[in-house]
Amino acid sequence: MGEDLEKLKQRFSLLDYLRQQNWVAKPAGHGPEFVGLCPLHPETRPSFYVNTRKNLFYCHGCGQGGDLLRFVQLSRHLSFRQSLAYLEQQSVPLTDPADVLEQTAAFYQQQLDRYPEALHYLKQRGLHDLALIKELRIGYAPGGSLRRHLTAQGYSCDLLQRLGLLDLQGHDAFYRRVVFPCCQGGRVINLYGRSIAAAFAHRFLPRSKGDLYGWEQVQQCPEVILVEGLFDYAVLWQAGFHHVTCSLGTHLNTYQFQQLCDRPRTIYLTFDVDANGSGQQASQQLAHRLRARGISTRVVLLPDGHDPNSFFVQGGDARQFQSLLEAAQP
Repeated sequence: MGEDLEKLKQRFSLLDYLRQQNWVAKPAGHGPEFVGLCPLHPETRPSFYVNTRKNLFYCHGCGQGGDLLRFVQLSRHLSFRQSLAYLEQQSVPLTDPADVLEQTAAFYQQQLDRYPEALHYLKQRGLHDLALIKELRIGYAPGGSLRRHLTAQGYSCDLLQRLGLLDLQGHDAFYRRVVFPCCQGGRVINLYGRSIAAAFAHRFLPRSKGDLYGWEQVQQCPEVILVEGLFDYAVLWQAGFHHVTCSLGTHLNTYQFQQLCDRPRTIYLTFDVDANGSGQQASQQLAHRLRARGISTRVVLLPDGHDPNSFFVQGGDARQFQSLLEAAQP
């Protein structure tokens, strides 16, 4: 009974169920939580929180909390067994890609501390702040274990292949890669894997890359540093530059571009200084587009062959980088 009950809980998304009941919610800051008016008691200020990672709810107004089964008991005034029978008859399986990716990101995060080679790789890339690594939810995909973990929770191999988490042979798509979750509206919509071995290329899942990375923290800032890579973002944040965001490449999608243009601000374009000039060419093109929308831009010129990550890894410090920002040209 206990094992079947746990499988039932994992097969259903509390957030999806609530939305089918017309519950209106919005992301509660940066993370897996959503907040809205409590469906269990009258209120005028939202106090009902849903944690999509844990598949649990809690209302700070009426004090009720628990999982989907508990919510059904409370909302429909059913007994435990009646609620169980009700859920077994429902057709709200956990097929929302964001929920699956949330579970995947959490699993990879749990793996990071178990593999010294992954932590060593992060140190090589200049990232040594363990609190920041945890905050960014950086994980590690050792390979060979994700399929077992997710299928045990009721996800089908077909679904995992459609999401790109498994290849056509049923093997984990991410192998020996450090993994960053990419979010939109507070929900994980993609994963970026950076190989710790030269033999494997970095990769995204075949999905949209979502928002500008870390956008929630800088949306109100009058000045924003834009970088193209996640390790660029991480080392700058670690060095104290908290007004930084990342486009996950030099090509911004439409939504990312609109985010930069949502209010007057100055954008410091800090793309890689590549030998072939592609990074600086992309900076100039983006600067032109932003200026056409009334956004002030500054192109930051790093030393030849460097990106922000390598600048710090090879001995650069916060004071020197600040000098580069101050020298940036319109």
